[in-house]
Amino acid sequence: MDEEALTFGRSSDPRDGTSLRDVFDASYRRLVVQLYGVTGSLDEAEDLVQEAFVRAAASGRRFLAVDNHEAWLRTTAINAHRSRWRKLRNGRRAYPRMLPPRDPAGLEQHLEIIDALRALPESQRQVIALHYLADLPVDQIADELGVPSGTVKSRLSRGRAALAVQLTAAEGGVDHV
Repeated sequence: MDEEALTFGRSSDPRDGTSLRDVFDASYRRLVVQLYGVTGSLDEAEDLVQEAFVRAAASGRRFLAVDNHEAWLRTTAINAHRSRWRKLRNGRRAYPRMLPPRDPAGLEQHLEIIDALRALPESQRQVIALHYLADLPVDQIADELGVPSGTVKSRLSRGRAALAVQLTAAEGGVDHV
């Protein structure tokens, strides 16, 4: 690890004034909420955001030179999530009997919206979380996820429709969609 990565609380460029600590203080909670929406797990969201900050610290001045620190961290965290998801999926195929129970007893104390988000396909959950929790425009979501903006719009539309059905059912209402 290079020297500037170890100066967490100090700016690498005194003229700049931005330090990794400043970025952490300004972005950590927002990023955790956004990744919570993407993953459906607070523990996973915190872990992914922390991993993104570790990678930022390891990249040193290159990270501090980025125009939008929060977008860089969010993209890094989402990519780490995708990587973990692929490994988990491949592990399930290889060792289906060795997996622990999906949700141990007592952990289903989640809000209805998070439960509804969990039920969405991964691609829809990502765009819903980025659009509504991170307040990102469609074009920026498309850039961060590496998909066309039309795909993001389609996923948003389908995700909203699926959420409406699930939340209506959770309230005990009748579905008129």
